[in-house]
Amino acid sequence: MPRITEDSSVFESWRKRLGVILTPIVFIATYILCDGLTPEGRKMAAILAAIAVMWISEIIPLPVSALLGAVLCVALGVADAKTVLAHFADPIVFVFIGGFMIARAMMIHGLDRRIALGFLSIRWIGSSQVRILAGLGLVTAVISMWVSNSAVTAMMLPIALGILSALHKVRIATGQAEGSIDVIKWPYATGMMLMVSYAASIGGIGTPVGTPPNLIGIGLIRTATGVDISFFRWMALTLPLFLVMAIVLFILLYLLHPVSRKNSKGMPGKVSGESRSGSGNAENTIGSHLIDYIHNEQRALGRWTWGQINTLIAFGVAVVLWMMPGLLQLPWFEVPWLAKWMSTHLPESIVALIAAILLFALPVNLARRSFTLNWTEAVKIDWGTILLFGGGLALGSLMFKTGVAEEIGYGFTRLLGVQTLWMLTGVSIALAIVLSEAASNTASANMIIPVVIAIAQAAGVSPLPPALGACLGASFGFMLPVSTPPNAIVYGSGLIPLPRMITAGILFDILGFFIIWAGLYMLCPLLGFI
Repeated sequence: MPRITEDSSVFESWRKRLGVILTPIVFIATYILCDGLTPEGRKMAAILAAIAVMWISEIIPLPVSALLGAVLCVALGVADAKTVLAHFADPIVFVFIGGFMIARAMMIHGLDRRIALGFLSIRWIGSSQVRILAGLGLVTAVISMWVSNSAVTAMMLPIALGILSALHKVRIATGQAEGSIDVIKWPYATGMMLMVSYAASIGGIGTPVGTPPNLIGIGLIRTATGVDISFFRWMALTLPLFLVMAIVLFILLYLLHPVSRKNSKGMPGKVSGESRSGSGNAENTIGSHLIDYIHNEQRALGRWTWGQINTLIAFGVAVVLWMMPGLLQLPWFEVPWLAKWMSTHLPESIVALIAAILLFALPVNLARRSFTLNWTEAVKIDWGTILLFGGGLALGSLMFKTGVAEEIGYGFTRLLGVQTLWMLTGVSIALAIVLSEAASNTASANMIIPVVIAIAQAAGVSPLPPALGACLGASFGFMLPVSTPPNAIVYGSGLIPLPRMITAGILFDILGFFIIWAGLYMLCPLLGFI
């Protein structure tokens, strides 16, 4: 379980207390002040303001807040039940369901762990402390493109701790350390923990199913603007950003938490001659022990199981069918009629369900009527995120139907003086990053994306870059243990001093802002987003 410090507990306690006090006050104040709207608009504005406070303070679970927002919209006469609740059955909801079931099967059968250890067992990667740091981050991020950030972090944390333990034993044997791990004297341990957490978060941006804000952004953009962003088109935008973020993250963590080296007498620094040779031998010894540890962990997994093979088949089917419509529109593979047929008959939601159904159909042991996934395990997927998405989509849609979004757009345009597309995009990215430090990234996306779309429409500029910026910015939030579940999970290891997390988090937030803004500036025109 994540270890929460006393300071974090105090923060959480005060956040909830303020939420209880502010929620009714904000609801009433918003209703009174928004007298220029229609009756439905005033009620909608009050509901939005109250739910936003509840999402930030988390006085009740986020999915319950989303359901409460939907209930209030119907009970107060903003819209009828059929209109409000239809959003909980939006096609993108089924992309969530299918994706979560594939991820569940991966975890049950250990496919994700096998992939991770297989990558790290490559001798060139596993034989160096520097390359193991980079490799651990890369494999964490790649798996996080398909599995939830929290699940990947929970899976990779024991692997990282095992590697650190093996390294520390070698350091003791070579006179470089003694006793238990001291993160003050060995910052590399802190760097590895932060790498697991941060890589899981940035990996999530790579695919629409990588993290909830992605599908939330796609859904809200489609609802508000009518633009449908395909799986392939999303990856064409985010993969370059992901690669740049991964490189920058490695450089940042390596510089902040270097691999410490000592000479044969235990003194810091490099020396020449015999001592340098001894240092090289120690490095070779460390590399050898790392490889041995990873190979032992890999052998403990045993042979490939039918569950792993079947999960890989279902996963492969989903990825191929998700990518095919986009690939078939490229000049090299252009088959317009087939791309159109697949987009119509095999949309992403149906593909996700096909992959999920395959998991229930592919047998692990026919004699025992055992299949890759059973319903007992399937119901353990994150239904809370699905409900949160449905509620957010309902509130976002009603913002535009009641005129609240338009008023917010004009109000913020006048207040901020933001008139140009790229100024607005920068503001939306910054808002999303800042809010994600205190609130769930899913809640941040639900709150900010409809607002920036409205501001863009009021300013007469394309809403896509600002909305995409808010969507990607919501995945950042690296400064505090409470900012993201991956942060909390690795902080519980006890190997991360809080000042180091804050320092690394602030720097990576700032670097992430510029990477997202510059990436959107260069790629949006190329991909037809403006």
